[in-house]
Amino acid sequence: MALPTASTPLYNHTLPDIEDWLRRQGCEQNSDVPHRWHVQRPLWEADVILDIDALVVRYVNAGADGKDVQRIFKYSLSRKDLEEAIFSGP
Repeated sequence: MALPTASTPLYNHTLPDIEDWLRRQGCEQNSDVPHRWHVQRPLWEADVILDIDALVVRYVNAGADGKDVQRIFKYSLSRKDLEEAIFSGP
């Protein structure tokens, strides 16, 4: 399945497109909570939550004190900008 261009805001993607994009980024969908995804990289891991009007990203144990770091990204951002912001890590 072809995704819209990377410069397209995420709100112009269908839900299957967003899910496909997350899978391509190495995210795994939570089978019990389908709007929650998890991604693990060598230096960090995060939960990505598809909220009503934004993507909520919670980087696990990423703070200086070992606490989670949460960032919120509006769907109005392009997929390219979201990719760079989310998957470059905390």
